Amino acid sequence: MPIDLYYSPISAHCRSVLLLNQILGIEFNLKEIYSDNRRNQMLQKKSEFRKINNQEILPTIVDDGFTLWGCREILQYLVEKYGKDDSLYPKDPQKRALVNQKLYFDMGTLHQPFADYYFKRIFAKTSIDPAAFKKIEEAMGFFNTGLEGQLFAAGDALTIADFSLMATVSTYDAFKFDLTPYPNVAQWFERSKKTMPGYEEINQKSSEMEEYHEKILSRLQK
Repeated sequence: MPIDLYYSPISAHCRSVLLLNQILGIEFNLKEIYSDNRRNQMLQKKSEFRKINNQEILPTIVDDGFTLWGCREILQYLVEKYGKDDSLYPKDPQKRALVNQKLYFDMGTLHQPFADYYFKRIFAKTSIDPAAFKKIEEAMGFFNTGLEGQLFAAGDALTIADFSLMATVSTYDAFKFDLTPYPNVAQWFERSKKTMPGYEEINQKSSEMEEYHEKILSRLQK
């Protein structure tokens, strides 16, 4: 029985789930929900979606009557239920703790300052805030240091933490953020792109996503 996936192709969080599924091979029944770029809120035009998700958050899945939303929560759930082994989300308590740490790092330390700096300028029309940009640089510096001596986010093996972080860093890249001062991040980014099946198709070949980023960049330049 296919899993209903409510998503938007321009959402980095949704793309992390789609990327992971290139490995898991789950049959998704895709239900596309579009975004209102003027308010940075999802247009929930279908009463069906409002009824299953009172927070109206993407991505959302419905798996045989079980409903779950939040990209990191979904990544964890899908691997635990449908993963062929535990390599993407190790059962070993210490290894899993490192993966969880990087998931929380992505959510609170790396993604949040990006949203605070870029989205406030775009949707709230605030002026450039050097202090907010400094937090972005600080967060990327933390990530760069954390990658020292290892291939992937939580060690030398690909895990769900990399899928979550890839969605965030690829959005930084789409917004022309310079990764050159962060060589470990730049190398991880290129390595992950080559390691994750379907990266080009999901992250780079969506004409709708490219058009969205072009509009966003044009707003930032005004």
